[in-house]
Amino acid sequence: MNLAYRDIRHNFGHFLLTCFGLSLLLGVVLSMIGIYRGLVADALTLARTPGVDVWVVESGTRGPFAEASRMPGDIREAIARLEGVSAAGSITYQSIETRFRGGKLRLYIVGYQPGRPGGPDRIAEGRSIGRSHYEMIADRSSGLSLADRVQLGRNTFTVVGLMDNQVSSGGDPVIYITLRDSQELQFELAPPAARREIARGTGPGHTNTINAVVARVAPNVSAESVAEAARRWKHLSAMTQAGQEAILTRSVVDKARKQIGLFTGLLLVVSAVIIALIIYTMTMNKLREIATLKLIGAPDHTIVGLILQQALAMGTIGFGFGALLISTIKDHFPRRVILHPEDGLALAVAVVVVCLLASGLGVRLALKIDPATALGG
Repeated sequence: MNLAYRDIRHNFGHFLLTCFGLSLLLGVVLSMIGIYRGLVADALTLARTPGVDVWVVESGTRGPFAEASRMPGDIREAIARLEGVSAAGSITYQSIETRFRGGKLRLYIVGYQPGRPGGPDRIAEGRSIGRSHYEMIADRSSGLSLADRVQLGRNTFTVVGLMDNQVSSGGDPVIYITLRDSQELQFELAPPAARREIARGTGPGHTNTINAVVARVAPNVSAESVAEAARRWKHLSAMTQAGQEAILTRSVVDKARKQIGLFTGLLLVVSAVIIALIIYTMTMNKLREIATLKLIGAPDHTIVGLILQQALAMGTIGFGFGALLISTIKDHFPRRVILHPEDGLALAVAVVVVCLLASGLGVRLALKIDPATALGG
């Protein structure tokens, strides 16, 4: 006869409610792991989408994501002529807030040169940009649809294509427009400001400014050698794709990553404490039954097995319910939640270990129960 099963069946409603409460806590732990994965994936999206090997930015900076970077637009031609470079493109990045259908719409704008590296890697619906002005490709999370018209600056842009999972490290939906349109939006002065600069004799300035040049290298050519060649120009800084991703994960999202990791660890500790208290309370409620078992000669390992099996059952069922809940609602989170099987397996192992450790308090109490308690009034 399995004592743990009989006891659970006798108090099934209470046990099920306890498992449900624990599942909510473990579901939060699993969601925090998924949010961490999503945070890193979102931060790397913009760097990986162009599919390039080398990033060239302003000297002394680690831009364009970690720091501001501005360079003349003709740098692209110089990079394209470097030995080993097969293609190069200019890119600009900027955040903007506009209004759409009566509400605020915050976007992260990428300006690129169609036909050169820097544009979206895939379009889920619609087409790529075909005109030199006033067309855009937007991520679905922006809420935009094909043929929607959005005011950006002084011009109106039409959505011609839609993408999936293209957001900035801050979670803002990404849109792609042509380089010329983005330069006008980012660097061109408003008419009053331009007239003031002309009156001062400084002129309105030029807009042929970019934030970075991205380059692909030819097969069998080292990306580091091309980056080193670009760094020989004192006004430029260059890094490989791996270097750019390292900057993003260790600098741009480092604090958020550490904070989420710390919060996840605290939740696991809280889970252990809660499981320990639940097992202790369940043991206290069975003092008379455990004393009776001792009185009739039940060995200690039978009593210990009762407590351990209940703890493991509670942790396993709670984890299962929590994983099912988060898998069902993860697509409704404001930020992307990515659940990897190996993360779920690691958490399941951690839950088993926590249950075994947390049951120690109940086991200690059970072993100290006096068999004479069963004869009390």
